[in-house]
Amino acid sequence: MPLGLLALAIGGFGIGLTEFVIMGLLPEVAADFGVTESVAGWLISGYALSVAVGALGLTAAVTRFNRKHVLVGLMVLFIIGNLLSALAPGYAVMMTGRIVAALSHGAFFGIGSVVAADMVAPAKRAGAIAMMFAGLTTANVLGVPFGTLLGQQLGWRSTFWAITVIGVVALIGMVTLIPKRVSTGGRTAGAGLRGEMAAFAHPQVWFSLAVTVLGFGGMFGAFTYIAYTLTEVSGFATTTVPWLLILFGAGQFAGNLIGGKTADRSLSGTLIIVLLALTAVLVVFALTAHSQVMTVISLVLMGGFGFATVPGLQMRIMHYAGRAETLASGANIAAFNIGNALGAWLGGLTIAAGLGYASTIWVGAALTLAGLAVFVVAIRLATRPTQQAPARELAGTTA
Repeated sequence: MPLGLLALAIGGFGIGLTEFVIMGLLPEVAADFGVTESVAGWLISGYALSVAVGALGLTAAVTRFNRKHVLVGLMVLFIIGNLLSALAPGYAVMMTGRIVAALSHGAFFGIGSVVAADMVAPAKRAGAIAMMFAGLTTANVLGVPFGTLLGQQLGWRSTFWAITVIGVVALIGMVTLIPKRVSTGGRTAGAGLRGEMAAFAHPQVWFSLAVTVLGFGGMFGAFTYIAYTLTEVSGFATTTVPWLLILFGAGQFAGNLIGGKTADRSLSGTLIIVLLALTAVLVVFALTAHSQVMTVISLVLMGGFGFATVPGLQMRIMHYAGRAETLASGANIAAFNIGNALGAWLGGLTIAAGLGYASTIWVGAALTLAGLAVFVVAIRLATRPTQQAPARELAGTTA
């Protein structure tokens, strides 16, 4: 494994902590700043919106620059954002810190995916992307529970100080371990904004984005309100929810790595199987959510199959974008977040309609099934000469 992938994974770990650990510390943050929890909740939703903006806008702005230098700059931005959060004298500065850190999030994973793939042989590119995202999934398994515990014991600011230190470690790793030769994909400069925009003329790029929104949105349609499902439907005590979420995170970690390995062998085959399996898991979960045993099993499998889609979906859009892959990769990171928002919104509508908390799982199943249907259509159309991948071929992979 190239050591540069480890540096990217550490960066992903820090970013995952920044995104999710605030959920467990929201009461402390709200009390410290004297705001309601609903107002404090904007520290979460504002972050998510800024991720989508950064994934597109910031990536577009840096397409001509050396990718290693861009990643280093993004990690500096991430450190500044978390430093602002740790020092924030009030809510406004805290929100500013969250936005600054979030802007680096989408662009980091978008550009980092390209750099990770270029560090390895063509037949191992999806696995390399999975290794980078392993940092994000590890943050869910280990980082968030321990980060929450640290914040509860030593004050919520201590958690953001710890994340800042992690950012510094990742920064040092990127400077020293990412080789220069992969920084520009073999070119002396990036493709430029006009060249990167050319990727969006390819219909399969748009199909890939749609599958990401629907397939990944399906998992988050079920996951957004999972705490209510676990306590109100499955009958778990509130104190057990964090431990159940660790199981979900363990499923994410395993699914991400396995999904990357299998996508390197057959990209389309992996995505079809994973999307079909995720749909089936969500249907079974919706039907058996009253059973605690089945809920635990479904929770692990939902995390596993949900994140098994990530390397393959990221790899597919980069494949069809060809050499104009940087902005397309960032757009797919934005699509993941749009899917999150769509799933959460539709799930909220069913709850508001009085259909119960388990209805959000049915929403997730419907979205994932729609994503699978779109993907099947995309595969059928991909065999046409006009929709073949433009430049970069995937060795050992069927797109």
